[in-house]
Amino acid sequence: MAAPAIIPTTPTHVVLLPDPSSGHLMPLIQAGIRILRHAEANATVTVLLVRPTTPDSAAKVAAQVQRIAASGSGAAIRFHHLPAIEPPAPFPPGQVPAFKSRYMQLYAPHVKAAIAALRPAPSALLLDFFATAALDDFDVPAYVYFTSTATMLALMLRLPALQEELPFDFADMDGTVDIPGMSPVPAACMPEILARKNSLNYSWFVSHGRRFMEADGIVANTVSELEPGILGAIAAGRCVPGHAAPPVYPIGPVIDLDGRLTSEHRCVAWLDAQPAGSVVYLCFGSVGWFEAAQARELAAGLERSGHRFLWVLRGPPAAGSGSHHPTDGDAATLLPEGFLERTEARGLVWPAWAPQQEILAHAAMGAFVTHGGWNSCLESLWSGVPMVPWPLYAEQHLNAFQMVAEMGVAVPLEGAGGKERMLVEAAAVERAVRSVMGETQDGRRARENAMRMKLLCRKAVDAGGSSHAALQRLCDDIRRRTGTTAAV
Repeated sequence: MAAPAIIPTTPTHVVLLPDPSSGHLMPLIQAGIRILRHAEANATVTVLLVRPTTPDSAAKVAAQVQRIAASGSGAAIRFHHLPAIEPPAPFPPGQVPAFKSRYMQLYAPHVKAAIAALRPAPSALLLDFFATAALDDFDVPAYVYFTSTATMLALMLRLPALQEELPFDFADMDGTVDIPGMSPVPAACMPEILARKNSLNYSWFVSHGRRFMEADGIVANTVSELEPGILGAIAAGRCVPGHAAPPVYPIGPVIDLDGRLTSEHRCVAWLDAQPAGSVVYLCFGSVGWFEAAQARELAAGLERSGHRFLWVLRGPPAAGSGSHHPTDGDAATLLPEGFLERTEARGLVWPAWAPQQEILAHAAMGAFVTHGGWNSCLESLWSGVPMVPWPLYAEQHLNAFQMVAEMGVAVPLEGAGGKERMLVEAAAVERAVRSVMGETQDGRRARENAMRMKLLCRKAVDAGGSSHAALQRLCDDIRRRTGTTAAV
């Protein structure tokens, strides 16, 4: 007998609660757009906007919201600004995740009030993983949106047990750490934010790992084919022995699939004049930048490599601004004398924000030197561009291990991402760039694997693909839990 059809009886209304930073806000909104496309015609999505804590972050969020609202994708998306609250007192340096977690926790009463007042009544809440401290304050089905890898998700699920099992800090280990579903991970590749047990970051991540178990489901920005062993281990209960984890819905890659190449940015127009597959793109995320000594070593390595390049050069945050975001790069203070003139025929140093997804999708793109943030990795894989990871913060050290050792879509950069933040020398940059551009067997293998992952990612989001099916299961689960379906 055929399975009963699911017919909506009331509109699906999904509420999103993102962290206000760009790397969390936009992926969650894109997930909302995906849900709209899979739900019935009269479905709606409401985004609850938490006030950013710095003026530059507020300006970025306002611009992103305006762009989404003006697009065709945003027609059924509503934005609801939550009341402003006093941010927590400044946390110690390097404790940004802890600050975010506490800030989102303080917003819980306003979130609860907004959900109670919204019409139509919400069907479900999809919240950023930094907001899990408030999971028990909601009366609607609640799903965690996880912005990083399934590997990081498995680690966070396992972290409460690891806290008891390991009597020492990851920073002091010389061996490996067991994350179910993947090869043993060298302790040096563990996320920098978890290096010390006595840090606020570590305590919050243990708390989040516990709270994940209370969610109705976890929506992950990954692809089943990229991390099959990890997702299988989570589903089999190997991360929290004796307990079944909530269902995981891998719906990625959650990026702007409707983005189109344009030539309105000069850096993109410059790419139009470059041969296919010839350019190395260098960019280190929304908060990544280097001191002058490191920038000069990077420049020297690029110059010696002989390859074409597009380098998004950023400088330190403005003094006294309280912002973590870099400023436009000043070539005169950051680069070696004469570098721009010597490389003018084959390189472009771009000192401001750049349209990364457009750049990675360009035919001229040959490789990506990246901080290894997961959004950047997915954008690179979507376009089949191999990587050189240069992890700087957060979980990027673990991402780098995964890109190199597990997926084989990247080549390592000697000296990058060690326990001590050391200067990466020009010779190491030169070797990595030459390798990833196909001058070594490892580099050629990474290029082949990146193209293979491109095909897997694109197939996953198409009708019948794994991410398409996971998104459908999520929508069906929301309707079942809220009684918005009828079986016939």
